[in-house]
Parts: sequence; C-alpha cells; structure tokens
Amino acid sequence: MQHNIESKITVKRIAAKEISLFFTSPIAYLFLATFAAVTLFVFFWGESFFARNIADVRPLFEWMPVLLIFLCATLTMRLWSEERRNGTLEFVLTQSVPLWHFVLGKFLGCLFLLLIALVITLPLPITVAILGDLDWGPVWTGYIATLFMGAAYLSIGLFVSSRSDNQIVSLISASVLAGMFYLVGSSVITDFFANQIGDLLRLLGTGSRFESITRGVIDFRDIYYYLSLIVVFLALNTLSLEKERWVTDGSREHHKYWRVFTFLLVANAFSANLWLGQANGLRLDVTRGDQYSISEATESYLNQLQEPLLVRGYFSGKTHPLLAPLVPQMRDLIKEYEVSGKGKVRVEFVDPLNAPELEEEANQKYGIQPVPFQIADRYQSSIVSSYFNVLIQYGDEHQVLGFRDLIEVQARSESDIDVQLRNPEHDLTRAIKKVLRAYQAGGNLFDTVKTDLSLTAYVSTDEKLPEQLQTFKAEIKEVAEELEAQSSGRIKFSFVEPESNGGKVAQEIGENYGFKPMATSLFSNEQFYFYLTLQGNDQIVQLPLGDMSKNEFERNLDAGIKRFASGFTKTVALVTPKPDYSSPYAGRSASFSQLENFLSAELNVVQEDLSDGSVSGEADILLLAAPKALDEKQLFAVDQFLMKGGTVIAATSPYSASLSNRNLSVQKHSSGLERWLEHHGINIEDSLVLDPQNSSFPVPVTRNVGGFRLQELRMLDYPYFADIRSDGLNDDNLITSELPQITMAWSSPVTLDEEKNKTRQVTKLLSSSEHSWLSNSMDVMPKMSSQGVNAFELGGEQSSHLLALVSQGRFDSFYAGQSSPLIEKVEESDDSDSESEKPEGGKDAENELQVSSVIERSPESSRIILFASNEFLSDQIIQMLGSAQQTEYVNTVQMVANAVDWSLEDEGLLSIRSRGHFNRTLPPMEQSAQMFWEYLNYVLAALAIAVVALWERRKRAAKNKQYLELLAA
Repeated sequence: MQHNIESKITVKRIAAKEISLFFTSPIAYLFLATFAAVTLFVFFWGESFFARNIADVRPLFEWMPVLLIFLCATLTMRLWSEERRNGTLEFVLTQSVPLWHFVLGKFLGCLFLLLIALVITLPLPITVAILGDLDWGPVWTGYIATLFMGAAYLSIGLFVSSRSDNQIVSLISASVLAGMFYLVGSSVITDFFANQIGDLLRLLGTGSRFESITRGVIDFRDIYYYLSLIVVFLALNTLSLEKERWVTDGSREHHKYWRVFTFLLVANAFSANLWLGQANGLRLDVTRGDQYSISEATESYLNQLQEPLLVRGYFSGKTHPLLAPLVPQMRDLIKEYEVSGKGKVRVEFVDPLNAPELEEEANQKYGIQPVPFQIADRYQSSIVSSYFNVLIQYGDEHQVLGFRDLIEVQARSESDIDVQLRNPEHDLTRAIKKVLRAYQAGGNLFDTVKTDLSLTAYVSTDEKLPEQLQTFKAEIKEVAEELEAQSSGRIKFSFVEPESNGGKVAQEIGENYGFKPMATSLFSNEQFYFYLTLQGNDQIVQLPLGDMSKNEFERNLDAGIKRFASGFTKTVALVTPKPDYSSPYAGRSASFSQLENFLSAELNVVQEDLSDGSVSGEADILLLAAPKALDEKQLFAVDQFLMKGGTVIAATSPYSASLSNRNLSVQKHSSGLERWLEHHGINIEDSLVLDPQNSSFPVPVTRNVGGFRLQELRMLDYPYFADIRSDGLNDDNLITSELPQITMAWSSPVTLDEEKNKTRQVTKLLSSSEHSWLSNSMDVMPKMSSQGVNAFELGGEQSSHLLALVSQGRFDSFYAGQSSPLIEKVEESDDSDSESEKPEGGKDAENELQVSSVIERSPESSRIILFASNEFLSDQIIQMLGSAQQTEYVNTVQMVANAVDWSLEDEGLLSIRSRGHFNRTLPPMEQSAQMFWEYLNYVLAALAIAVVALWERRKRAAKNKQYLELLAA
C-alpha cells in the first residue's frame, strides 16, 4: 500500500513538472493556439458549417485523426530527445525510481495539455446547441474518441522520442508511425482489398475506429484498441530506457525477463483485440433515441415471428468508396437483429461474386441486380458492378432493400458528397413488418385478432325491406354463420330488429351511433333499418353496404375484421386534385407522388374517387391532399366516413400556389370543406402566415463572369415558408414529438370555436413563432433588396398562430336533420320520362335500388387531423426544400405517416421513423448572424488561451512566493 502511494506521488510530481515546463516555454501556447485555430478553420471554412446546414459537430471531428498526428508528434518530440541532448537522461537512468514512473508522468503531462486543448473547443458545440437541435450524444463520444486517440498518438510520440536525440527526427518518425496506423484502416488502403480483408484492416486503423465512436456509439472494443496502443508503446518506451541502463551492466538474467515480459504484454494486447472483435454486444448507444440500437418497436415485431426470418446481406468485396465504410455498419446492425431475435432470425452475409449459385438465385428469384459504379484510383478509372442489398424473407414472402433505400446523401457540390446510412433500423424493421403482415394475410384471419368480435345486423323485418335487401339479408346470414363456425367462437353474429319493443333499440342506436331510418326515395313513406356493425372492446366499425352483393359484403367484412388485427397492412384512401385540362391556361394541379410513395412503403394506398358519395369499405384512413371544389356528394362521403368512426386527415387552406420557372403566384382556393370544418368548430382564416423564422427559398440567379453566363441558386429568406421547430412542435404527441423541424408553405391560421369543441379533445400540433404575422396580399414573390438580402418587412400584429391540430371525440353530422344528397340526386334523374335518357345496356333507374341514410352522430373514436396548407406535401415544394438543404427533405411526409400510424394506433415505427443524419437543420440566418457566431468562437478560443496563461502565471507566482518564504525561514 505504501509503495503504491509513493508511486502515485512520484508520477504526479513528474507530470506536474512536465506541465510547468510546457507553460514556461512557448510550446504549450503554440500547441493550444494551433489546435484551436486549425479546428475552427476546418469547422467553419474547410467543412463549410453554415453551408452544410446540419445541426451537428461532425466537422469538428472530421479532420481530427490527421490533425492530432502532427500536433501530438510536435508535443512529444522534445520530451526524451531534449533529455538525451542536454545530458539529463543519465541522471534519470541513475535514479532509484522505476523508469515507468517517468514515462507515465511525461505521458500524463502531455495528456493534460491535450485535455485543455479540447476544453477550449467546447464553445463550438454550445454554439450549435444554441442555434439548432443538437444531439449531445455524438458530441461527448467525439470528445472521448479524440482523447483516447490523442493519448495513443502521444504514447507513440514518446516512444519515438526515446529512440533519438534529434527533435526533428523524432517529429518526422512519430508522424510517419502514427500516420501508418491511420492509413492502414483508411479507404486509401482498404479500397485495394475485398470487404473481409478491408474490415480486418479497419480494425487496425486509428481513424476507422475513431469514426465508429464519433457516430454516437461507444464500442468498448474501440476503446480497448486505443488502450492497447497506449499500453504497448508506453511499455516499449520503458523497455527502450531500461536498455540504456543495461549498457554498463552487461548481460544479466533480469534483462531476459524484461524482454519476455514486454513481448508477452504486446502480444496479449494485440491478440485481445482479435478476440474482442467477435463480441458484438460490448457497445453503448448514446445517440438521442438510440439511433444505432435495436428499439422496443423492432423487438415487438421480432417477437411476433412464428417461423425463422432470414436476413441476408449481399455486399460485394469491391464497391464504391463512399459505400464501403457503410458495409461494416450494416453488418453490425444486422447482427443485432440476430441477437434480439433469440433464435428466430437467421443472418447471412454473401459476396455474390464469390458465390455464383447464390448470385443466380438473387438475380432470378429476388430480382437483385448489381449496380455499376465508376471507381477511380491513382492508377486507373474503371466500372465495377457491385451489390449493396439486404434480403428479408419470411415464409414465401420477401422484401429487398437496395442502397438507394438505405442511404441519404448530402451534396454540397459535385465533388463534395456526404453519404450516410439514413435510418437502417427503420428500413429493416419496415421490411420485416411488411413481410410479416403479408405472410399473416395468407393465414387464418383470426390468428392476429386479440379480442372477441360481435357482428350485429340492425335490420328491419322482411315485410319492411325492399325485395333486393331481403335477398341480401339472407346472404349476410349465410356468410356470417359460416364465419362464426370457422372462427371457433371468436366472432358472434346476431340480428336485431330496431322497431321491436316500441322502437327502444332504434332510439338507442340513433343516440349512440346516429343511425336513422333509411329510405329508397326522397318522398317515400316506407322507411326501414339496415345497418351492419362490427364491435370489439370499445371500438365499433360500421360495415358499408356497397353494391349489396354477397361478394361485396365478404370483402367489407374482411376489411372490418382486419381493423382489429395487428398483422395486416392498413389501407389509406388518398384523395388528390385531378389535373385541369379544360383550358391551356389552367393552373397545373399539384402532384403528391412522393407522399404516396412514402406511405406505400408501409401501407396500402389507393386513389379514392368520392364522386359516388362514399368511401371504400377497405379504407382505414381518409387522406385529403389539397382537395379542390368538393361537391355535395363528395362532401357527404367525407362526412359519413367520419360519422362511422373514421379518421379524416386534411391538408387544405384558402390559398394555393402556382410556381413556374419565371413566375410565382397564389390564388384563392376553395376545397369545399369550409362549411363542414366550420360546423365542427374549426375555422381556417382567409390569410397567409408570414414568419421571420423561415426556410430559405432557392432562387436561380444568372451572373455574367468573363463573358460567360452562369446560373446559380441563391437562398433567400422567405417568410411564407414558416419554419416550425422546438416550441412550435407538440412534444407530447407522437405525430410531431420526434420531428426536428417542419416547413409549412403558404399556410393559413386556424382558429377554434370553443363552444363547439368543448366536448372533444383538441391537440395543437404545429404553431408558428411568436413573431409571425398575417397578410392578405397575393404578392408572394421573394423580395430582395439592392444589397442582395431579404426585403420583407414585419407587418401587422405579431403572435403565434395555430397551423395544425387534432380534434377527437364525438361529432354531429353536417347533414343531421337533412335528407341524403345521394337520394336527392336519384330523384332529380327520375324526373325525366324519356326512355332515350336511360343508359344503354344498363338497368332502368326504377329497377335499381338506391338506399341511403344520414348517420347523424359519430362514435368517440372519430378524428379530424387538419394541416392548414395545400402545398406543403406537394412534390414541387418537397423538391424545392431538398434543394435548399442539399439533401432529401422528408420531414413533412414523415409527419403525415406518423399521423396515419397514430390514428391506427400502430405506433411501432413512430419512435424510429424520424431518425436521420441530415434532418436536424439549422434555422435560417442572415450572413451577418453567421459571421457573428463564427468570429465569436475565434474570440472565445483566444480568451480561453489567455485564461490558461493567466492561471499558469498565478500558479507559478504562488509557487515562487512559497519558495522564497521557505528560503527566508
């Protein structure tokens, strides 16, 4: 114990002495100033932080592996070389203190200086956190990785310095040796080899290990790797100094022990790296939301597996240099699925070029084809066809993910491209969810229904029913009894006559569900009931009658049962505006293909036609994207879908935009929903929201340079693109809580009628900033002053405005107390007695049974989700926002997908859908603000160095005073 205490005191004294020597010479301040200056320059200039527009500090660590090579070599070049040159090394060698004390003391002294240098850079992440939504997990892991890597370089520098008496030779030798450890794992070397050898080389590279930690994942294998380098080179340093003592001692027995001990220490340190390389669970994900870890959502899907799931990665040994570093990341994540699957997930990795049979299977059975990449090295440029695919197979169902499905790209220029895995867990889990549901859809329908169901037919007696409905009633009974027998008692079927017992049931279903008597014509006195409901727990679903055929009823019944099941793909009925070809001058309707494609990855999306006055019975959600001039029948379809307990998601406002290459204008837009929304206590004001916190508008600008006309994009502040983030996003609702930012284009404010909404739960989703204002002006062209900056001025009263909401609860029909518009339409067509007006080849109108009624009240499960903008989901706006951010912009379609899943109570992928490297953008800033934050960091770094100098000066003055007092005593 006493020996250990003395050792600690000795090491501490040596470290303190080295620190004092550092600060008594310009070396420490030169090191700190150089480190801070180069780091800040790389961050703001080399990596163009503000142009990059991502709220992270990856540029801070981008060049750190190379920068530290030279700085650490500079710091250590004099430590032993100067001792040898000044002749003080002999004094050290003759001390009774073990030499490893001196080695460790000098090492800790250098490490302390490196730690101070890292502390000086802390204002950078603090600045980013102030400006945007910074994930601090990768920041702390980045500093940890820098500290460990720097410590490894310091140990290398100390060893090299102990072998030479020339500081320049030490500097060059240390830089070369540390550079070799960096290069062995870099793409410069690994690109010459296949993936397996490349992976092995990356395990030996200081830079490749560094990149793994700075992602936000502390892998203890990486930490041990740096520790092993530190131990190995400090041991070699000690052995090198011990050999200096042996010069005068001759050959002794303990010399042999020293060599053997050092050899075993080095061998075990490196071999332990190989052993730990097989352990995949020694990692800690510190990113927000555990971005690189298997989530509970994924585990829940893996727990549903009844048969083995195959996850096979097709990765070529030779691939594009930007994709090569992503291969080991994909492999690590896929292995996590194997561990979490607990024997239900089988993982394989294949290089198809080395397995012809598997390549043929991939090509013919799964449609997996190689992608040609152009690869250039210092000797030649060539085209290589390579694979970067993942196959998910469950039973006879499979999904294939290609590299375009897995990566996200940010291109600041043609030569400056950043490629990262976008959200690999979400992509893999989404594919697993899809094959799982497709497989279950082919099995027993009731295997995934977790509750008993009741099919109730509220039907009048045969005497009151039209002849066609009497037949349909018999068919319903036949189908229901068959299904009841197949379900082993999971579903119960019953007929209820509403008019019995004095109409008691009719009164109850009228009050609870809004079911009113039906009729076959507007003026008919013959009324009856014919309603079909499916109920389980607290949820009730009304089955539509459709064309009143047996096959249609079977389809609607299956669709209704699937709403209670957990293993079937849900259906979204999408309504988008139809192109207007009536005039060559008509404005082009917005397209929503990106929204449709995004939703189709997880859901069945069908284009819904509301012209028949109804919504398909298979629809679980009705999504209205920029609806235009809905007529009475279409509005009735929307209203009755809500009354049946459905969810209506609407993206609408009183304005729509027309954007062409040379012109931008807005015009009044009538959706047909205005009176309907107002009836439910939701009003969209006839104005546009302008917000000083906004996204940029990319404007093409043509410049004349040396007689050549060059076109470039200039980003202008555009208040009509409200940038919603932080306080404007509802943190308590899963629709918006995981989103970093949303841009609402040409949005309008929403106001609520408190009296009409007092019985419903209203959740505010999106709100503009407190400094936003309203305008009725139709002039929305981007304005730029003569100085080239934004010319919009604040106007009107400034306050926050509601832009999106959820209204949930019981709604009263817009058509309550009125006749069905569908019957009215039939009556109008029946007024004509002309036989020539009857459709050819069809039935006479008098022989067609038209049955309709108005459901006047909805159940508590009904929802209206409103986004007060027509354009924010359109392809043109999404593409424009992506151009402004130099990457794919998917936040808005992610939000709508979240709204769909939340409405369906299918929240499995909600928590991991919004992950991504490039979706946490910086808020728009003027150039003057950018310059302020940049120069502020330079000033803070200089002040930090000045504080260190002042602290060291006072410390030295206090030590000198203490020394003088001892002399005086």
